[in-house]
Amino acid sequence: MLALLFPGQGAQTEGFLHRLPQHQAVLDTLEEASRVLGVDVLTLDTPDALRSTVAVQIGLTVAGVAITRALADEQLVPEISAGLSVGAYPAAVSCGAIHFEDALKMVRRRAELMEAAYPCGYGLAAIVGLTEHQVETLAARHAADARQHVYIGNVNAPRQIVIAGANHALDAFIALALAAGARKATRLAVSVPSHCELLAQATDELVAYASDVPFHTPQGIYVGNRGGRPLYTADAIRDDLATNMRYTVRWFDALTVMQELGAHVLIETPPGQVLTDIAREHFPDTAALAASSFAFDRLVATARRRLDAH
Repeated sequence: MLALLFPGQGAQTEGFLHRLPQHQAVLDTLEEASRVLGVDVLTLDTPDALRSTVAVQIGLTVAGVAITRALADEQLVPEISAGLSVGAYPAAVSCGAIHFEDALKMVRRRAELMEAAYPCGYGLAAIVGLTEHQVETLAARHAADARQHVYIGNVNAPRQIVIAGANHALDAFIALALAAGARKATRLAVSVPSHCELLAQATDELVAYASDVPFHTPQGIYVGNRGGRPLYTADAIRDDLATNMRYTVRWFDALTVMQELGAHVLIETPPGQVLTDIAREHFPDTAALAASSFAFDRLVATARRRLDAH
């Protein structure tokens, strides 16, 4: 069974849209996105553009859908789709729950709301080597002692936790986490405090916007962000997309569910391989392939070979 994984903000790198395969489905997707948004999407991966949450989130959505369509043209259609944070949008397109045009417009609105809520001074940090419970305990102590709040934004793996908050609070918490035994604690290339209560008002506005967006019963399995569980109805997927910026992303739960459902070949869409590395570490019997590390033809051949082996 094939699953597609779609990365979230922080995976972006300079020029990532220009490194997509020169496949006709990719070129058509870039052209469609440019037409829908009224901007050449190939201008969204410059160093200047990548400072914008709007440009990054749109670019990641375009890259995910482009690769999904290219794979589909090669008869590699996923039974399961799941994305981390904004990656949930191309995942919903992948399984047929929302049309690409509607997803692009909703992602643009989402990113605009996030950027407007916190234009500067906030972000995310990754803590590696501590459990969710340890990070929660440290965060509570930090709030009590220093009156600085940080929030658990993502549980990417049992000991890979992403926290959100103001820059000064994150920097202080990084020092605290390292002193408490974290193997690594670093800031991420994200300039908004995603997946926490700080985005409650922005979420309410996106929920109102999403109420007019047409959603459809998925044709494949969509695994949600908030609960890390399969969602089977249009309304459930609409709610997951509209509210995921406010709630913790349970990515490791989602990954575990994919294994339980029988996904033995995972392809991570560009850019990067963060999700691939997590899958390889915790589910070594699964074939996890990062599309950005393969020539497209070799990706297709490798995926087919792994699927045929099961």
